[in-house]
Amino acid sequence: MFQQRRAYWRNLDNAAKMFSAASSPKDTRVFRFYCVLKEKIDGSVLKMALDQTIQKYPVFLSVMRKGLFWHYLEKSDLRPIVREEYKEPCSHLYIRDKKELLFEVTYYKNRINFEVFHALTDGTGATEFLRELVKNYLYLMHEKDGLENVILTEQDLTVKDQEEDGFGRYYNPDERGTRKKKNHAYQIRRESKEYEELQIGETTASVKELLEVSRKHGVSMSVFLTAAMICAIHEEQSKIQEKKPVILMVPVNLRKIFPSDSMLNFFSYIEPGYRFGEGKDSFDDVLEATKQYFEENLSKEKIAERMNNLIAYEKHKILKWAPLELKNRCIKMGAKLAEREVTAVLSNMSVVKMPPEYAKYIERFGVYTSTMRTELCVCSFGDTLSFAFTSRYDSTNIQRNFYRILKEQGIFVKKVEPDYPKGAKPNYEGKKVFQIFNFCCIAAVVLCIMLNLVLTPDLHWWIFAVAGGFSMWLAFATGYLKRYNLLKNAMWQLLIVSIGSILWDIFTGWHRWSVDLVLPLVCLIVEILMELIARIQSHPPKEYMIYYVMASVYSMVLPLILMATGVILYRAFAVICVGLSFLFFIRLLLFRKKEFKEEMYKKFHV
Repeated sequence: MFQQRRAYWRNLDNAAKMFSAASSPKDTRVFRFYCVLKEKIDGSVLKMALDQTIQKYPVFLSVMRKGLFWHYLEKSDLRPIVREEYKEPCSHLYIRDKKELLFEVTYYKNRINFEVFHALTDGTGATEFLRELVKNYLYLMHEKDGLENVILTEQDLTVKDQEEDGFGRYYNPDERGTRKKKNHAYQIRRESKEYEELQIGETTASVKELLEVSRKHGVSMSVFLTAAMICAIHEEQSKIQEKKPVILMVPVNLRKIFPSDSMLNFFSYIEPGYRFGEGKDSFDDVLEATKQYFEENLSKEKIAERMNNLIAYEKHKILKWAPLELKNRCIKMGAKLAEREVTAVLSNMSVVKMPPEYAKYIERFGVYTSTMRTELCVCSFGDTLSFAFTSRYDSTNIQRNFYRILKEQGIFVKKVEPDYPKGAKPNYEGKKVFQIFNFCCIAAVVLCIMLNLVLTPDLHWWIFAVAGGFSMWLAFATGYLKRYNLLKNAMWQLLIVSIGSILWDIFTGWHRWSVDLVLPLVCLIVEILMELIARIQSHPPKEYMIYYVMASVYSMVLPLILMATGVILYRAFAVICVGLSFLFFIRLLLFRKKEFKEEMYKKFHV
């Protein structure tokens, strides 16, 4: 095997940019691929198997970082740990400002779980990783029984192949299609579960049965399942709601169309749908319409047009220069608008294959994803087809309808009883602490207003109490929300304290104490704190460089401007602040020139 050398950092692929911007604690964009063995899992052996798997797929050792224009993935020295399952499936993995890997391996009884943030890889990449992990685990467990070590993928597959951006490689601006106006799709409206926990419903069926029925109708398995799900959703529509079509989003693996060994995201999607209420509403009618849609839209030309249209937004000469925070808000808004064009999602991860000598130890594979809507994920292993419905609704009517339709067509399913640790529930402690803090701040302000009106109605000191309470709340809230990155926290506190003190000075008569004294002292204190934090936490230059630069430039430029415009009268502290900040900045340029150039290029790449 070639030596596995990785780039220090890399751009996000086209799909990953959407996932990084649109993810949230409620919409985690995390999916789980798992394998159920016929034996109980040994956690220590699984850890050894994971270490071996990472050696083959080091691209997974990445953390998300934030630039001025885009997020990017950076090589990390962090190593994954293996632990028994301990939280709700598909929980948040990407936590802003927190330097953590974007995947996790856990186990429970005889199940190996691989969860990954969608910005890191797609279903195909996750499948290859899990196959390698399971193979390594079984070999370590049964080597003494004569099980031979096998190679699942090509030996000459390099890290460069794994990190290839398929979107960038195959993007052709001359093959863009015209964007057609889409109809608003029927939206499933149900009462969400308490705290919006992820609801998971799993079943299994026979691949052979499903293939026989699909061939009898002259369609593929994917077409058959798509039509069945459309009909299952339709049964929940009222006559008025039939005015809007039922439309599914169906991901398409682009590797089957454009050759690539990439482990990154490389998929597109199609949107088959059906408008009911026009006289032809039978399953056969829907199946025929779905078959026709697949035939028309799964051609290489159609898929390329859709892919090129999406990438064109990313490469727009003006849009690509928009600041990241503005891009994130626009992407989230676009995602919300796009949701109106889709009713639900059906994702067919296709066949998971393992060598025969390993397959005898495996019961089945399964997959599902976190979602804010209703989603069906499908994968197969041997003759076992695994279905997994996920949603955040209490109702399971669509699942019931779907399985009944399969049964009517001669396909029988078996329910998989949920089997999770009792403690594997959503953790809302941090959210509750922040809510209690917010309530205490509001209560304190209200109490001050009450005391003012009752004891000293002629004095309006409650205004200062409100302003002071807000100032304290803002500082502590920022400290809490940015607690995972103390250097970024310090930079935010510098902005809040300096701007807040100037505003206090203005509204209390403008005595200039904020600019003559507070501003330069706070700038110097924050710069010293950054130095201490970096040393105590043993940060390498790439970790602290951008915050050092931001703090030193801020501490030079703002006091200089205020002195030049005559705002600062007592200049001693400001001059000291500017001088020391300049030396601080020059030190970076002289002694950390390479890291400085590299970090600036990363943060400002477009």
